[in-house]
Amino acid sequence: QVQLSESGGGLVQAGGSLRLSCAASGRTFEYYNMGWFRRVPGKEREFVAAANWDGTNTQYSDSVKGRFTISRDNAKKMAYLQMNSLKPEDTAVYYCALQYGRIVIPRANSQNFWGQGTQVTVSS
Repeated sequence: QVQLSESGGGLVQAGGSLRLSCAASGRTFEYYNMGWFRRVPGKEREFVAAANWDGTNTQYSDSVKGRFTISRDNAKKMAYLQMNSLKPEDTAVYYCALQYGRIVIPRANSQNFWGQGTQVTVSS
């Protein structure tokens, strides 16, 4: 079993930055991709970013491309999401996700484990 724990959320003004962290614990196996999703009330969970098992391939949603950067440190079993130039529409609960395999599948129903989520609020 794998446990994921996010941290780093909070309240920030538009144009500001936040860095989310995700710590993985438990038996993760060798090949797993790490991703970030977000959800606002009344909407489906939305893909934000993902990094493949060795960090050489990253994917982003069009809405965050150029502003957010995903990274991972496999030795520490950590994943990060650096969020710059934040906008009010980025306000959501952000979830860390782990997907087994070598190929990133940026769909919520393809993820194997989820964190509990961390709130990000961007004020205008």
